[in-house]
Amino acid sequence: MFDIGFSEVFVIAIVALIVLGPERLPKAARFAGLWVRRARAQWYSVKSELENELADEDLKRSLRQAQDDLRDVQGQLRDSGRAMRDEVDAMNRSIAAPVGAAASQPEDVPADSATASGDAHGAEPASTEPAEQAPAEPAADAPPTHDYASAALPDYRPSSKTPTPNDERR
Repeated sequence: MFDIGFSEVFVIAIVALIVLGPERLPKAARFAGLWVRRARAQWYSVKSELENELADEDLKRSLRQAQDDLRDVQGQLRDSGRAMRDEVDAMNRSIAAPVGAAASQPEDVPADSATASGDAHGAEPASTEPAEQAPAEPAADAPPTHDYASAALPDYRPSSKTPTPNDERR
């Protein structure tokens, strides 16, 4: 700030000694030191306050930037979630379409012996529901079908009744 060397300070001290005298010089030095300390403290206070304000502005700016980035990522996640949901729905519809078409086609139900012989007195009426058949093996070129009903509720129970180390902690 000021470029004051040792020689200038020495000249000021000699002039102060001549003007103030040896009795008043120590009091004047203490008084000058007190004002210098107050001025420095005030300067450091203003400097730190200014730095804090600048840091606050930087933090606010970075916080706004982070919020904008989070909004962008949230929008991207929402869009990708929608796209995945649409794909899963399309896959479920494509899987359910062949199964629904196969179930809606009437199957040849063989007549039981009581209705074939004409004896309707002791026979129960035939049900209108299609008979359950074992699923046919899929063709080699057909895509594999998966049963997603069991995937919704996984079974986490232990397969055996033997105690495990975790059982001892409970």
